[in-house]
Amino acid sequence: MTDRSYDIALFGATGFAGGLTADYLAENLPEGARLAFVGRNRKKLEKVRDRIAGINPAMEQVGLLEADSTDPESLARVAASTKVVITTVGPYLEYGEPLVAACAKAGTDYVDLTGEPEFIDRMYLEHHEAAHSSGARIVHACGFDSIPHDLGVMFTVKQLPEQVPLSIRGIVRTNGSLSGGTLHSALGQMSRLGDMSRTRKKRAEIEPRPVGRKVRTTMGKTHRDRVTDNWLIPLPTVDPDVVKHSAAARADYGPDFTYSHFAGAKKLRTVIASVIGFPLFVLAVQIPPLRGAIGKRVARGDGPTQERRDRTWFTVDFIGTGGGETVHTRVTGGDPGYTETAKMLAESAMSLAFDENPTTSGQVTSATAMGENLLDRLQTAGIDFTVMTDE
Repeated sequence: MTDRSYDIALFGATGFAGGLTADYLAENLPEGARLAFVGRNRKKLEKVRDRIAGINPAMEQVGLLEADSTDPESLARVAASTKVVITTVGPYLEYGEPLVAACAKAGTDYVDLTGEPEFIDRMYLEHHEAAHSSGARIVHACGFDSIPHDLGVMFTVKQLPEQVPLSIRGIVRTNGSLSGGTLHSALGQMSRLGDMSRTRKKRAEIEPRPVGRKVRTTMGKTHRDRVTDNWLIPLPTVDPDVVKHSAAARADYGPDFTYSHFAGAKKLRTVIASVIGFPLFVLAVQIPPLRGAIGKRVARGDGPTQERRDRTWFTVDFIGTGGGETVHTRVTGGDPGYTETAKMLAESAMSLAFDENPTTSGQVTSATAMGENLLDRLQTAGIDFTVMTDE
C-alpha cells in the first residue's frame, strides 16, 4: 500500500470520541505521517483541523475527505486512499457495515470501537473472506471494549508455563460513567437478543476451530474472590468473545484454554443491586417506549468534562492458573470510556500502519494482529500491565 495518499483516515472526528482520537493523533503521530479526516460536512472537518493545528502545527496539512455511510462509492474512494481507517461512528449495527465492506474489498486495514457482538459476528460472516483475500486486517473492539481484556489475557499467558492447560478469570472495575455512544449501542444490541444468538450460531458453524486444542469461555457464578477481595458478578459483554478468538488463533495460549469474565464489586449491596437490576434492565429494553426513555437519558455523542475524566479510572485484574502455578496481573488506566479509549484506538491504528506485525488478514483480534507491538505501545502511552505480588 505504498502508493496510498494517507497512512490513517479517521471517520467521526467531529464527534466527542472521534475528537479525542484526533487530539491524540495530533500529539503522537510520527513525523511525516499522513492523516485525513472523513465526514459528510467539510466545514465541520475544517473546524477540527484548525483546532488540532493548535496542538501540532503540522496538522494544518491534514487531508479532508467527504464521504457518507449511505454512499458506497464515497467509502470506496476513502478506503482506496489510505492504509488504515479508524471509525468512531456508531451504533455500528446501524452505520458500520458499508465501511467494513469497502475496506475488505480495498485491502485497507480497519479499526473501530464497537462492543456489539452481533455486528462483529455479522462482519465475519459477510466480509472475512473478502478481507482475507485482499490482505485487509479488520480489527473490531479497539477501545475499552476490548483492548485491556484481550491484551491483558495475552500478557497473563506470558507469565504462565508454556504448553499446559490454562484457566484465566478477568475482573473489571471502574468509577466511570456510561457514555452516550456505549449506551445506545447497548440498547440496540440488547433489543436484538434473538438476532444476536442466531448470528453467533451461524458464525460458529462456519468458522474453523483450532486443531488439537480446546478453547472455551465460561459464564461463571457470582462469588467472592479471595485473591482480589472482590465480589465477582458474571459480565455478559463482548470481551470474552474477543479473548476466545485470540486464544483460538494463538497456539501460545496452550492446549486447553478457559476464560471467564466478571465485574468486581467491593460491597455486597452492589452485587444484589446488579443481580436484580440487570435482568429488569434487559426486560425494559425489549419494550420500545421504555427503551426510548432510557436512551434519552444520555444523548449520542455526549461525553463527560475534562475534569470528570481526570477523576476516572479503571482496573482489570487477571488471575491465571496453569502447570501448578498461579499469577495475578493487572491492567490499569484512566478514564476508560473516552480518554483511554481514544488512546487505545489511535495506537491500534498506528501499530497497523507503522509496525512490523505478524502476517495476518481477514477479521482478526488485537492480540492476533498487533499483539506484542500494541502492548509495548500502550505501556509507553501510560496504560500499565503489571504482575502483582499478593501477600
